[in-house]
Amino acid sequence: MTANKKTEFDFFITDLNGNLRGKRIPASAMKKVMKEGVKLPRSVVGFDFWGADVLDNGLVFETGDSDGICLPVSDKAVPVPWAESPREQVLAMMHNPDGSAFEADPRQVLKRVVDRFKAKGLRPVMATELEFYLMDGESETTQRPIPPLLADGGRRLANTEGYGVEEMDGFSAFFADIRQACEIQGIDADTIIAEMGPGQFEINLNHVDDPLSAADQAILFKRLVRGVSRGHGYAATFMAKPYADQSGNGFHVHFSLLNEAGENVFDDGTEQGSAMMKQAVAGMMKTMPDTMLTLAPNQNSYRRFMPGAHAPTFASWGYENRTVALRIPESPCVARRIEHRVAGADANPYLVLASVLAGALYGIENELEPIEPVEGDAYGESDESLALPNRWEDATDAFEHSEVLREYLGEDFQRVYTAVKRQEQRLLNERITDVEYEAYLGLL
Repeated sequence: MTANKKTEFDFFITDLNGNLRGKRIPASAMKKVMKEGVKLPRSVVGFDFWGADVLDNGLVFETGDSDGICLPVSDKAVPVPWAESPREQVLAMMHNPDGSAFEADPRQVLKRVVDRFKAKGLRPVMATELEFYLMDGESETTQRPIPPLLADGGRRLANTEGYGVEEMDGFSAFFADIRQACEIQGIDADTIIAEMGPGQFEINLNHVDDPLSAADQAILFKRLVRGVSRGHGYAATFMAKPYADQSGNGFHVHFSLLNEAGENVFDDGTEQGSAMMKQAVAGMMKTMPDTMLTLAPNQNSYRRFMPGAHAPTFASWGYENRTVALRIPESPCVARRIEHRVAGADANPYLVLASVLAGALYGIENELEPIEPVEGDAYGESDESLALPNRWEDATDAFEHSEVLREYLGEDFQRVYTAVKRQEQRLLNERITDVEYEAYLGLL
């Protein structure tokens, strides 16, 4: 690795909320850092959303707030093209001091379930689709979403223009820089789509036959979008529901499975797909309520699942049906795959992919059979046994007590993540909202 003497390096891990935690390091220290890693308290992985210690997660006082070793996941740093001064970045993963996996690290959680697939001679292939809102740069100051002005200084976006090409034309320079930054960082971006809200876009990342790499790219892509947007005077958010009356930001995952010969085991030569594909579907449906906390991790996340919001509210599946939670897209048989449509863009990519894979593997290992696929409107489902948790606290309860997730994703992760979410819920519940003051103060 070579570096300009003036170059600085962002060296970071991802905490359980998907926030980046690390250090900015001078070029003179990077050769040693790339070999030996960086020490950070293991409790950093289990911070709450605002970066505060979570005393109930067992990583603070019980361990003396001991350090872990953060080692780079690649031997190459990548440039940060939106930075004002020369800078590169290195993504890392946390280990225990003895070199073993620190199992509360979200990348280690994903690696655990991927390794279990490998032991069965199976290799997951995954692609991600992330939606975000582009906003006026003032949104970060006001902390309220403001639709952006078109780049020519003309009208401010206010209407839904799903799949509108002209809407993308108004941000041509921004998207050109997004493309260029993706190429520089080795992020394999595909199509760009104008989505259903004003200034809402979706960028698809191509299929990768390594889920860890797919999640790495999603993490770096989210940082890239926010960084490039600021350089153009915009702000960008992957918040699940920034506008109460507009479409939420989803995070769809496409998933297929290869055997050791490189054959797609979801393909049996028919449009219906193989028995193993259906077992994976059944497993994901069975575990979907338990994984809701990783798919919808924040209080705002559950606003996506209100009636009429076009997000799945039941564990369901079907062929070429965008109202279900698990869609089997129309495709050539060799490309047979499952699209998981529940997660919000605010979720941690490592935990989303780990949850998808854990459910699929649970179904395959137990040879589960799915219920009949839905034809027509899955939003009209009335079987309450298939309903997904629609409250943050209920999702936390389901996650905390899930024996399946304890086995497939790890007991340490389950304990730490539950404690993080309990603390966030407690802190938010202690705050009195503006709506409460406006409704009740002076009237009661």
